[in-house]
Amino acid sequence: MFIARTVARAAPVAQLARSYATAPAAQAVKVPLSLHGIEGRYATALYSAAVKKNQLEAVERDLSSVAAALKKDAELKFSLESPMVNKHQKKALVAKSFKGINETTKNFFDVLAENGRLDQTTKVLASFTELMGAHRKEVSVTVISAKELDSSTSKKLQTILSKSNLIEKDAKLIVNNKIDASILGGLVIDFGDKTIDLSVASKINKLNRLLTEAI
Repeated sequence: MFIARTVARAAPVAQLARSYATAPAAQAVKVPLSLHGIEGRYATALYSAAVKKNQLEAVERDLSSVAAALKKDAELKFSLESPMVNKHQKKALVAKSFKGINETTKNFFDVLAENGRLDQTTKVLASFTELMGAHRKEVSVTVISAKELDSSTSKKLQTILSKSNLIEKDAKLIVNNKIDASILGGLVIDFGDKTIDLSVASKINKLNRLLTEAI
């Protein structure tokens, strides 16, 4: 049985995962990514609960629907995040707005409401998305170019990156193309905490520095 109110008053985050638990403590869930902050701890607790109940994909679908609803309805998003709306009103709003979600997801939003953390909903959803990406071993790569890459170039680049020692062999590469005319040409590749700057702008800046030093 889910006891949201007791957990919320006793220890809002620390005991959240335990409030979901249906499996023995020995069956601890291995979380694919360590997240920090309030939103990270809540997202991690939800991930663990969903894994234990074999509802990970169902919870992900629920949260995708919630994210879409918040993006579409600015008033709903404002009401959840506003300190002017009390937690009981927010809980009723969630029940009314997010119908058809499974029990694990519903219980999770009840906890957020009881703990006065529904204002963190958007951040929690983003953190859960990060966890799911790590769960699938997805590596998100942002390729910045002066103009949009054609499909052939994009595929070639993805193949090269996939075979490089910068990406784990079993990782699934997700390439996002971002346009920035200021780089003039070439590419800037961002993934994780690494950046490969092959832009024309970077080469010109380097040349300017060399010329300045030579004068």
